[in-house]
Amino acid sequence: MELTDVRALVIGATGALGGGIARALHEAGASLAVTGRDADRLAAIGEELDAPTFVLDVVDVERAAATVREAVDALGGLDVLVVATGVPAFGPAVDADPAVAEELFAVNTLGATGVVRAALPHLDGGVAVVLSAILADAPTAGMADYSAAKAALSAWLTVARREHRRSTRIVDVRPPHLDTDLASHALAGEPPRLPEPLPAADVVDAVLRAIGDDKATEIVWDRRDGLVVR
Repeated sequence: MELTDVRALVIGATGALGGGIARALHEAGASLAVTGRDADRLAAIGEELDAPTFVLDVVDVERAAATVREAVDALGGLDVLVVATGVPAFGPAVDADPAVAEELFAVNTLGATGVVRAALPHLDGGVAVVLSAILADAPTAGMADYSAAKAALSAWLTVARREHRRSTRIVDVRPPHLDTDLASHALAGEPPRLPEPLPAADVVDAVLRAIGDDKATEIVWDRRDGLVVR
């Protein structure tokens, strides 16, 4: 897929990773619509990228579906969807507050899948890129519910990819710990000892490569080869 003149909707563009992907798509010539929860930060990036903006918390699944429709109308169609939303929490599995666990699944699983579900009818011939996490493959102590929510998202994407293989390419992005300062926005707890973070810019580059590669369905972390688009 050529990125010039692609019509792209970036969900979570006020975050470090979503904002980086939005800027890279803009630099590549894409037409953008962007969403985020923080109205002020969203207005700033919308002005920077000359993009229509939509304030959105993906937990509101009905509003998310309406936002997708409004963005498609604003763009005149949709070729690329990027979902870069997520929130962590930390602590022993048995000590998790049920309300925190529910919020983790609401944001990381149901919110993300709800956006993709709403966008799929508009993405015939296009691509959906969704950020899950390496935790989907490697559940981590001190992050049980967050790991489970990301694993559920990854499993859903696998099934959706199979069901829509003739119409829409779905790319599951499962990066390792990144330098996005996500841990500082945790719903609860203190993070366990984490590995040296990978630059988020590396994921941005991999996402753009995956969008342009008509066969790519995953971005995964390999200890030897780093980020792999496959």
